[in-house]
Amino acid sequence: MATSNQTHPTLDVEYEYSPRVTTLFGAFTGVALFGWIVSVFLSGIHFWALPLPSGVEPSGSIAVLTSTWAYVGPIPLALLGAFYYLSMLFTAGLWSQTRHPLIIKALTPITASGVLASAYFVYLQLVPIGEICPFCMMSAAATVTLFGLELGMLRSSDLPSLSALTADADHLLDPTKLALPVILGLTGLLALVAFYGVTLAPVPGT
Repeated sequence: MATSNQTHPTLDVEYEYSPRVTTLFGAFTGVALFGWIVSVFLSGIHFWALPLPSGVEPSGSIAVLTSTWAYVGPIPLALLGAFYYLSMLFTAGLWSQTRHPLIIKALTPITASGVLASAYFVYLQLVPIGEICPFCMMSAAATVTLFGLELGMLRSSDLPSLSALTADADHLLDPTKLALPVILGLTGLLALVAFYGVTLAPVPGT
């Protein structure tokens, strides 16, 4: 497998990226965007359609979204998922600007945690709730795909030790490299806030 040797401008050690890493990170970004859209859609149901009118018996997706397991305190899990995917988009934007190998290593425990959380949520749908939310399953598939892509990037790279990369972590905060990921993250965040804000608008007849 062909690799490209690169010396990071702020690291004294050499590392290697396979050309596949750029392709995999592109796919990672696309999947994260898909997961964000699904999570925002589910959040919109919480914002706009819930609680249900009295006398309506929930089933399917609505039964899942109105269950006691669909919230952490007052916060819908879908909204937490939107923030998770938004953080993945921010990370992808940061890597596109810095190509810093620490990002690839740091993504492993984060995406693995996403898979574990999704596995638990799928279990809740199948067992205690007894209903399936297709959009929730799409989100679960997205988290598994992100983890698989992350493992692919890790295996396609020959990176320095985590301790060496951690010592260089302050260079990830270079303002000249942060503009794109910050704009990307803020755009997604403000879109979500605006989506929720419409529910608070004094619109006649609502």
